[in-house]
Amino acid sequence: MLQGHSTVFQALLGTFFTWGMTAAGAALVFIFSSGQRRILDGSLGFAAGVMLAASYWSLLAPAVEMATSSGGFGAFAFFPVAVGFTLGAAFVYLADLLMPQLGAAEDPQTALALNLDPALMKKSDAEGPRLFFPKSELSIRIEGLAVGVGFGAVEKTASATFESARNLAIGIGIQNFPEGLAVSLPLRGAGFSTWRAFWYGQLSGMVEPLAGLFGAFAVVLAEPILPYALAFAAGAMVYVVMDDIIPEAQISGNGKLASWASILGFVVMMSLDVGLG
Repeated sequence: MLQGHSTVFQALLGTFFTWGMTAAGAALVFIFSSGQRRILDGSLGFAAGVMLAASYWSLLAPAVEMATSSGGFGAFAFFPVAVGFTLGAAFVYLADLLMPQLGAAEDPQTALALNLDPALMKKSDAEGPRLFFPKSELSIRIEGLAVGVGFGAVEKTASATFESARNLAIGIGIQNFPEGLAVSLPLRGAGFSTWRAFWYGQLSGMVEPLAGLFGAFAVVLAEPILPYALAFAAGAMVYVVMDDIIPEAQISGNGKLASWASILGFVVMMSLDVGLG
């Protein structure tokens, strides 16, 4: 992420960074065993905290400022932000309902574009390894879209700065790190080779650069949609946290660990955004 280049190029660099962090997290499968569920739950909790903080400081706050400074909404400046936020959450919800019917996956949580053996995609019993993909492929694209929109919004308002977009990319990269492990580690426990588990783990972040480019192009070409687009990305991210990541991190008896890891993740991302923004 190099200041001074075009927003589209910045978005591409930012999403390549988030993909690289996913791959780095997936590479931990070479170190940790598949039975270390506490590490997985703590990592998911940390990722949830980072996503929640990034949703506000890097997406919602600039969206509110844009809607307010435009002067076109008056006392109803909250309206485009509320609409975009709700549409983002609804979009992920509807996609999770529709994708299994379209043959993408048997379960919304496993809706990743991976060419896996269907028998290995089924959840095993409580004593066996459980395959878990914390987000659908669509939700991963939402994160790339958020980075692209963030860079596309640079200099549109006082709070939409290069530093804010950069911090959003860094924050999503930080939370992608444990999510790479969240894919590769269960695959290793399900019988995949270490290298194959790593491959599919990093593959889960490969779609982010494409989504980032789309987001940056859309914002550059249609600037009036910026408040809606930023809020849309925030709503989608918050829905993923509430519907997928937090519930999964709580079901294996490590709820307190996951909760405190979420607090830590939130503080880290908040400090990053405020301190370096």
